[in-house]
Formats: sequence, C-alpha cells, structure tokens
Amino acid sequence: MAAPGAGRLRRAASALLLQSPRLPARELSAPARLYHKKVVDHYENPRNVGSLDKTSKNVGTGLVGAPACGDVMKLQIQVDEKGKIVDARFKTFGCGSAIASSSLATEWVKGKTVEEALTIKNTDIAKELCLPPVKLHCSMLAEDAIKAALADYKLKQEPKKGEAEKK
Repeated sequence: MAAPGAGRLRRAASALLLQSPRLPARELSAPARLYHKKVVDHYENPRNVGSLDKTSKNVGTGLVGAPACGDVMKLQIQVDEKGKIVDARFKTFGCGSAIASSSLATEWVKGKTVEEALTIKNTDIAKELCLPPVKLHCSMLAEDAIKAALADYKLKQEPKKGEAEKK
C-alpha cells in the first residue's frame, strides 16, 4: 500500500516535470524510441543463458562481434548422435536487441537438425522481434553466431589426421 500523501507527491512531481523548461510536455508524451514488446520480453526474461562444455565433441561454439557497436555474442549448440540440436546456450554483451536476438536464436535452433539450423536467417529474427533498421546488425550477429557454432561443431566431427591413419 502506498504511503499517505504519495499520490499528492506524485502529482506534484508530474506538475514540475511538465513545467520544466528542459522537458516540454510534448516530449514526455511520445518517447523517441521504444523497444517492441518481444524484444523487452527476451531482454527481461532471456532464454537459455549460460555455457556448455566447449571441449565436448558434440558442442559447437560460435563467438562473433560487431566492432562498430561493441556487441559480442557467444552461442553454443549441443548436438545428439542423430544430428539434432538438443540444447543451445548464449552469453551476449550488448544492447537489448542483441540479447533478444541471441535468446530467440537459441530457441529457434533447438530441435532442428544441423542443416535446418543453417536456414535461419537474420531477416527472420529481425521480423519476429520487429527490430528497427538501426538494430538489424543485432539479428545479423545472431545469424553469424549460429553459423559459427555449426561450423565449429562440424569441424569437431572431422577425424584428425592421426586418427584417420590408425583405422
């Protein structure tokens, strides 16, 4: 329950803000930029945050970054013996759109085969999250991270020169 007089204090603060020369009323009523509710949801409740064992043969790790904005994204996939992605994790240093793109990417790759995961495009991620043009690089990073993780996984599946000769 609110403290006595809280409503009166809130109204007084609002009146001061509305009268402030720095913050005209028209600027308060329409913020310059808002994130779409899907971005906010993935940012506030990110799915699949964490790490998998990068030394495991069935785990692929993709680490990508965007020097222009400073976003860094690590995405990992775990693949079963049938080639299906059974788990995915991410860690991202970046804006809300980068975190949301990573979170969504991990949700989308789970349950797909390695080949199916390669079909996930940044345009699909951007469309799902309703990213504005200025944030499209975040969805591009997510696509690059998926591809890098899949490439790392595939590389680990190739027999090493010494092992191939022994057989």
